[in-house]
Amino acid sequence: MAKKLIIVAVLVTALGAGLQGQTPSAFNDDFLDKALRVDLFLVGDAREEFVTIDHFYQEGLWPESRTHLLEPFENGRSAVKLYDVASNRLIYSRGFDTMFGEYKTTTPAINGARRVYARSVRVPFPRRPVLFVIETRDKKNILHPLLTETIDPADYHIIRETTAAGDFIYEARRTGDPHSSVDLVFIAEGYTAEDRDKFKADVDRFSGTLFSIEPYKSLQGRFNITGVLRPSPERGMDEPRQGAFKKTGLDASFNAFDLDRYMLIEAGHRLREIAAQVPYDAIVVLVNSKRYGGGGIYNDYCVTTVDNGASKGVFVHEFGHSFAGLADEYYTSDVAYNDFYPKGVEPLEPNITAFLDPSHVKWQDLLSPGLSVPTDWGKDKIEALQAERQKNWAAMREAAEAAKQKGPAGDKARKAQKKCEDIDKALSKRSTDLRKSYATLDDKVGVFEGAGYAAKGLYRPMVYCLMIYNPKEEFCLVCQQAIRRMIDYYGEGQ
Repeated sequence: MAKKLIIVAVLVTALGAGLQGQTPSAFNDDFLDKALRVDLFLVGDAREEFVTIDHFYQEGLWPESRTHLLEPFENGRSAVKLYDVASNRLIYSRGFDTMFGEYKTTTPAINGARRVYARSVRVPFPRRPVLFVIETRDKKNILHPLLTETIDPADYHIIRETTAAGDFIYEARRTGDPHSSVDLVFIAEGYTAEDRDKFKADVDRFSGTLFSIEPYKSLQGRFNITGVLRPSPERGMDEPRQGAFKKTGLDASFNAFDLDRYMLIEAGHRLREIAAQVPYDAIVVLVNSKRYGGGGIYNDYCVTTVDNGASKGVFVHEFGHSFAGLADEYYTSDVAYNDFYPKGVEPLEPNITAFLDPSHVKWQDLLSPGLSVPTDWGKDKIEALQAERQKNWAAMREAAEAAKQKGPAGDKARKAQKKCEDIDKALSKRSTDLRKSYATLDDKVGVFEGAGYAAKGLYRPMVYCLMIYNPKEEFCLVCQQAIRRMIDYYGEGQ
């Protein structure tokens, strides 16, 4: 296998070397206005990764860009590429992420436990034979070929059955031609046949939430919204840690990578088969549950429950991952990953940086003048206060429990509890005063340490953003720019 991959690497490198400065031909010269879905299986652990093709499917019209055939971003830890066999031209490329890509960084994968994940990729349907290439990045973010396959569009193995499956289709918003609009499809999970009206209301509610936030608000006229409901036998989703399992259409499950609030979908082929009934550029899975949680994988899907008080915020955050390739900017939460962003390597995502080149910041064009780079935002002082408060809270909880006793011991504990409460009030005031002293930075773009699950060594553009936390419910200016760029990509810059 290693020898085969080396040969493939030489082949693809040779193909790419002759393409510098070239551009893809017009869409109609190389492609039909149809989509080709390739169902894949990815298997391996932290050391080895293999991919194999399951099936090919011809689908309806190609809804994505017909002018941006070579993706202008560096998003995604994997990529799909098409080369015209006759001319060796690169005619299509697109980055993406996978659930397997996240799994590779977990402790079980590092310990050698192999897992299999289903993933589909979609490309425009070629007019002539093409070389289909799947690439994956190494720890330095350099792409290497993982699979190559020649695809002949006349091959009778390509499944050409109708995409219609009799599911309920709800056309919630139609603003333009799918070719020049962002086509967003909401897929129902854990909704029974009796929940049709609730699903429609949830589609309207969540799309309304999206369009209340910039830059979606200003650009909502470029979105088409559709809902697809394939009824599930039961409501909800799986909750393995609670021992609760539901029979649903997509087998959505919490405890992804053993994280309590992380919910993902492993039925990737089924998800794409359901979505293929309508034109789509991006997929959102709505899960009929009150529990808090969700997840998002770039250029695949985002998933969220719908009836928790925080569900709308989860949706907008996770859609930032799946739609625009944004990174998490928080750094204090427990995650399952190990070395997700290797030291000394610039992250791919547009909204975090390792700050390896101080002379040129990743978001140089948006930097606020006059700020130090990196930008002091009181992080160490704020964190010291937070640690002090947490220690005091632990003492307060212990005193509150002891205060339930009667007699002198209970009296002593109540005094200790009161002292802890007074200390907390003082610490809270100090924390508020400290944040106020740095409040002038709240609307500034700088280089703020703490991002991408790392307290040190990774930086974000602004103090507040929906990719970390923002009391104003706004994306930072860098994330807004990345989202606009993606909307332009799908909408062909209209």
